[in-house]
Amino acid sequence: FVQTVADLATRPANIDALQNAGVMALLRPLLLDNVASIQQSAALALGRLANYSDELAESVVKHEILPQLVYSLSQQNRFYKKAASFVLRAVSKHSPHLAQAVVDSGALEALVACLEEFDPSVKESAAWALGYIARHTKELANTVVDAGAVPLLVLCFQEPELSLKRISASALSDICKHSPELAQVVVDAGAVSLLAKDISHNDAQLKRQVCSCLSQIAKHSVDLAEVVVEAEIFPRILHCLKDIDEFVRKNAATCIREIARHTPDLAKLIVNAGGVAAMVDYITEARGNNRLPGIMTLGYIAAFSETLALAVVVSKGIPPLKDALINEPEDHLKAASAWSLGQIGRHSPDHARALAEADVLRRLLAVYLHQDSSEDLQTKAKRALKCVIQKCTNLPALEPLLEAPPNILKYVVQQFAKVLPNDLNARRNFVQSGGLQKVQEVNAEVGSKLHDYVQEINALYPPEIVQYYSPNYSETLIKKMDEFNPTG
Repeated sequence: FVQTVADLATRPANIDALQNAGVMALLRPLLLDNVASIQQSAALALGRLANYSDELAESVVKHEILPQLVYSLSQQNRFYKKAASFVLRAVSKHSPHLAQAVVDSGALEALVACLEEFDPSVKESAAWALGYIARHTKELANTVVDAGAVPLLVLCFQEPELSLKRISASALSDICKHSPELAQVVVDAGAVSLLAKDISHNDAQLKRQVCSCLSQIAKHSVDLAEVVVEAEIFPRILHCLKDIDEFVRKNAATCIREIARHTPDLAKLIVNAGGVAAMVDYITEARGNNRLPGIMTLGYIAAFSETLALAVVVSKGIPPLKDALINEPEDHLKAASAWSLGQIGRHSPDHARALAEADVLRRLLAVYLHQDSSEDLQTKAKRALKCVIQKCTNLPALEPLLEAPPNILKYVVQQFAKVLPNDLNARRNFVQSGGLQKVQEVNAEVGSKLHDYVQEINALYPPEIVQYYSPNYSETLIKKMDEFNPTG
């Protein structure tokens, strides 16, 4: 009977029928059956049911099945321990509330004891359940740490079995992610150097977990990021950006991003290791959300200093960022690209020129003006435009922006007003290219800054030229002709 229920529970279609038949109440006494195989099958069936939905997991809690499982965890054989851990994991995975019910049933102590079992598959089931409990909230992760799980998870990570290594790394990652204090506990247990060794492992799933865990440690603070870097992950982690597995690539990029964002020194270290060129290749090849960590890494590095921003320009970082700005359908990716481009261009006229020559300014303006752009994207595009325009002295590149709306236009016209007085050639080109005419067509309110800048530019030219390019000049001429009275 139990075997049949366990088999039926593997197919989602049968789950509702089993639930309506009151299967929980029937399985519960079988957990205490005298025959070991019946106990295991009953636990397995419960696990499959609880795994299916949070509603069924709730009913496992309501039927007071957890205390029985926990009691048996410390008494029974390894097969039963695996099945019981599976139920605890299946219940924990749905929500913090259900994970708390597992903790309240006294499961942590029994699960941590299973990490010391001889059988690797028992350790694996227990580590998996502990990770699922810890991943929900900081408080739950703390209870896992207080139960003494971390040193044992680090030991499990050193075992030869691949699946045990993967799940231990994943559980450590679920603990680290919540706070600097929790990450510090994992660091103090000696995990970082062990994790770092496996960056070069040939198993993709293990590398995913390792890169994820290292990024969850590095993200919290400068000190923790330095611990990760000191484990000599560079340049090996850069090879992961070329891995055949897309999640290894994404997690490695995320780890590099979490290190780059803290200090100029850490950013410089990444640049010196060849990290920028590797990241540029990564963004060029990646698509969709996988691009995000790479896009942000370039922005973080460029934000710190002129030299670091120049490293991004020299490594050809602008084209893939521009590509993401134009071609990525998701607004948050466009926004990240706009932000990163702004960080590159805001340092000096040379940096701004690099963006202007790549036709980035026009693209930023287009995104800013697009009616479907999200508010966040518009804000980021506007900020990027503003800070790059204010550095840009390459006037031909600014001319296409003379058609921008007034809130952007004032920065563009201000740049012309700054640069034109000192450059005769630029003044001449400005007339020939039709720039002066566009400036005359600007409707600026008297007293506004924009109006002042237009007046400053007009003051650089003889009044008749300014008049010639004014929008109503032809009407004025015709009027003069009408008034002209030739005396014969």
